[in-house]
Amino acid sequence: MSLTLADARIVTTDGIHDGWLTIEDGRITHVGRGSAPRPGHSLGGRHVVPGFVDVHNHGGAGGSFPAGDPGTARDAIALHERHGTTTMVASLVTDTLDGLARAASALAELCEDGLLAGIHFEGPYIARSRCGAHDPSLLRDPSAQELAGLFKAARGHARMVTIAGELPGGLDAIRMTAGEGVIAAVGHSDADYEQTLQAVEAGATVATHLYNAMPPLGHRAPGPVAALLEDERVTVELINDGVHVHPAMLRLAYEVAGPGRTMLVTDAMSATGLGDGEYVLGPMRVRVEDGVARLVEGGSIAGSTLTMDVAFRRSVRELGLSLPDAAQVASLTPARVLGLADRVGSIDVGKDADLVVLSDDLEVAGVMRRGAWITEP
Repeated sequence: MSLTLADARIVTTDGIHDGWLTIEDGRITHVGRGSAPRPGHSLGGRHVVPGFVDVHNHGGAGGSFPAGDPGTARDAIALHERHGTTTMVASLVTDTLDGLARAASALAELCEDGLLAGIHFEGPYIARSRCGAHDPSLLRDPSAQELAGLFKAARGHARMVTIAGELPGGLDAIRMTAGEGVIAAVGHSDADYEQTLQAVEAGATVATHLYNAMPPLGHRAPGPVAALLEDERVTVELINDGVHVHPAMLRLAYEVAGPGRTMLVTDAMSATGLGDGEYVLGPMRVRVEDGVARLVEGGSIAGSTLTMDVAFRRSVRELGLSLPDAAQVASLTPARVLGLADRVGSIDVGKDADLVVLSDDLEVAGVMRRGAWITEP
């Protein structure tokens, strides 16, 4: 089956071009400028950006990935697809080792079905003092042996682990994780500047939601933020929802790390796409008010109700990113981090036809995944 999308403003890595593209068997086969050589589906001059890639997502539409329920997980995936996320990693939260293994095994089925790009273990190997919405009673010192068991439960689909490297066994766990080809991320950490650099030397390459759940940037005690921003080996996650991080600090991170080392994430939880009320994030009770998720006990921010299209739009409007740069931080950079940039993340010949059609005000007008319309413009 062949489909030509015509009259499009195509956002590529080298700019925005008026043109067309052809899709065959779920992949992009031609990208051209000007008028299409044959009649096609006219997009009426709308922008087309690559499908969004979210490496940190706990659920939505009432479905929570930590619950390990494939049915409700599919509901969450479908919600985020409608908002333009065509590649997604399912993030777990701190639980018992048995609970994490059960959830990972259940989600591995969705990875094998091609609905998820992997599993992220956010906990239990994080700092009690920076645990945020994680159950402090279930936190553990990092263990390479325990991680091996979790990786086995994930059946080869473990994609990332967040580790506080300053904990006993933390650096060894980072080395083991990286050695297994799984992304080691620094986060929920009370490390200082030097300890964070040690974690990077051990193999950590991602900063889990930079700024959040770590010591703040200081002029005498720069802490992990400075270490993670300045090291060229590290890509930083940013939650751009207007709640987690002030726009000035988001701009600072972007100016230092640039589009090649910055990636937008949602950190979305089960309430995403629904209204205010009470929900759960793993074993923790969460109350959502005015779209902001906080723990019922203690009030810590507990994930978000963000979708990637909103993060993309805010990055253009609030941070001043160009459309190509916004597409890079929402798609190509996270695709590179996941090792999937040969298939997704940009609009190029040979890649999957994962596309988001945007209206003039950058609202989602259509979403295509692997050549099939999820929402047809």
